[in-house]
Amino acid sequence: MAHTTHETRSRAVPRTTPPQPALGRGLVLLMALAAALSCAGNYFAQPLLDVIESNLHIGVTAAGLIVTAAQAGYALGLILLVPLGDVMDRRRLAVGLFALTAFFLLATAAAPTGPLLIAGTLLTALTSVGAQVVVPFAAALAAPAERGRIVGVVMSGVLLGGLFGRLAAGALSEFGGWRTVYWVNALLMAVMAVLLHKRLPRLPRTGDAALSYTGLLRSTLALLREEPVLRRRAAIGAFSMASYSVQLTALTFLLTRSPFGWNAAAIGLFGLVGVIGVVGMNIGARLSDRGRVQAVSGTAAALLTLAWLPLLAGERSLLWLTVGVILLNIAQQAGLNSSQNVIYALRPEARNRINSAFMTLFFMGGAAGAALASVVWSRAGWSGICLLGGALAAGSLVLWVLERTRTAFAARPGAVSR
Repeated sequence: MAHTTHETRSRAVPRTTPPQPALGRGLVLLMALAAALSCAGNYFAQPLLDVIESNLHIGVTAAGLIVTAAQAGYALGLILLVPLGDVMDRRRLAVGLFALTAFFLLATAAAPTGPLLIAGTLLTALTSVGAQVVVPFAAALAAPAERGRIVGVVMSGVLLGGLFGRLAAGALSEFGGWRTVYWVNALLMAVMAVLLHKRLPRLPRTGDAALSYTGLLRSTLALLREEPVLRRRAAIGAFSMASYSVQLTALTFLLTRSPFGWNAAAIGLFGLVGVIGVVGMNIGARLSDRGRVQAVSGTAAALLTLAWLPLLAGERSLLWLTVGVILLNIAQQAGLNSSQNVIYALRPEARNRINSAFMTLFFMGGAAGAALASVVWSRAGWSGICLLGGALAAGSLVLWVLERTRTAFAARPGAVSR
């Protein structure tokens, strides 16, 4: 069976690979900026929840659903749209998604009620997966020896987009209201769509262009069944993102109350401490390129769990809160990059579908974490949030340990491979 699977995969990879376009530093930075702008809109609401709640006269639970809609919409886009990159022109797909995101940002900015804002957020997140078309695009252009670093740079854009998106949302809300940041990002996304159309090279299709859309979706889901490494890494990612999302959602509620009492601008500014996560991602990427990917994964999962201890102490201490947020960001980004390094090496001809399957479960975990955080905050406060976040992070660590145990057992002489 294993021999047959190997032969099938070999036939799926073309015998001759066309020369790849050069991947210069300018193009890498453009792709990172594109990813940042695409993802930023999914985080605008986080420092504005209290402002939106007051302006649109909605409750805390409904306000939390805005964050959940962003995560859920992104997950839907990952499973419904990203796989198309394996069977159609990836440049055209990326440009089209960026243009649609600009349009839905305009609709979100004009939303007069809470339900319409949630709907606009969902649609914006759905098409903002253009960032996840750009990431495997960069992986396809990069040489294998530097794939971890290149993916790390572009994924740093995703991280920075979220961080600076929260900062911009808080700052602009002080000048023109909470809707201003949505108007501004709509314009920037339209500009980026034009730039990507001009700068992205055309890549050969790697999948079967005759594959139907439903067949494409089925093959994406089939990858989770056929690739145990992908399945395990997706589960680890889902638990870690759920833990991270708990902090993202509840932090705003904590900082608006005593003893902090911060406004939206201050909350957005505080989010910049997460920039240190870029350092963790790029250090992890370089170590992964040197063959230390498993060490990075395990260390990241352990650190993600331990980070909730200073966060617990941070309920009334800004110092401990800052330490906890920094550790959580470093762990989350390093762990994500190590998993991407592993899964992108599985099947080059199905890289978009692999990314789709992984990231769908990853952000479904984020959506679950955001929804749970809203409920737990209202019932158990910050201590309950820290218990929830720590438990989810510990889940990712346990899954990594099980993965390593299974791999070690399979490597033993006489072991049956599954």
